[in-house]
Amino acid sequence: MADERTLEAVRYLGYGRHAVDERTLALVADSFKELESCARLKSVYRIFECHFPEHGRIMIGTMNIASKNLAKNLLGCRETAVFGATLGAEVDFLLKKYSLTDMAKAVVLQACAAAYLEEYCDEIQDKLAKEKAKEGQWLRPRFSPGYGDFDIHHQQEVLRMLDAPKKIGLTMTERYMLTPTKSVTAVIGISREKADCHRKGCEECDKTDCKYRRNERDGAV
Repeated sequence: MADERTLEAVRYLGYGRHAVDERTLALVADSFKELESCARLKSVYRIFECHFPEHGRIMIGTMNIASKNLAKNLLGCRETAVFGATLGAEVDFLLKKYSLTDMAKAVVLQACAAAYLEEYCDEIQDKLAKEKAKEGQWLRPRFSPGYGDFDIHHQQEVLRMLDAPKKIGLTMTERYMLTPTKSVTAVIGISREKADCHRKGCEECDKTDCKYRRNERDGAV
């Protein structure tokens, strides 16, 4: 049986519930081996107070955000973790190499890198969740700049708040895209109200009556 990250990579490849051929599974396995050998996993997070000066607006440290989607996600939180993680520049070099020499492998490698990054972020968030559980607190799902109505322009502030260029070598382009490309930043709500959804979030949950749930009307799916 395929492990969780293989299934995640297959999902990124667009197979859905369809059977995956052996050649693709072999490419996935080989891609993960290459990623493990070259990736330089790094992450950083900092805890900031948050409050809600008005409806649909959130202050996280000095970052002033207008976002109904994020406000809903952080409902009841007094603190947030501002988070960044990357697989490193070496993965970008690997992706570029295969995009020039083997496009089929490049496509699979892209999917595997996305799954690998997701797995790494989950590991870091699980550690934070265990620390906060000792204090009687729980985490909300990760919510990234550019998701829903959380403006991508806040990417610059997030990187500054984390000192991400210095701490983990994470920067951005003039169009607010992260570099290295296989990287992520996010806000993670910390609450004293238990909500068992900090990893996969709404997409993997069947609790349709949850007050934190994202939906198509929110513009965050």
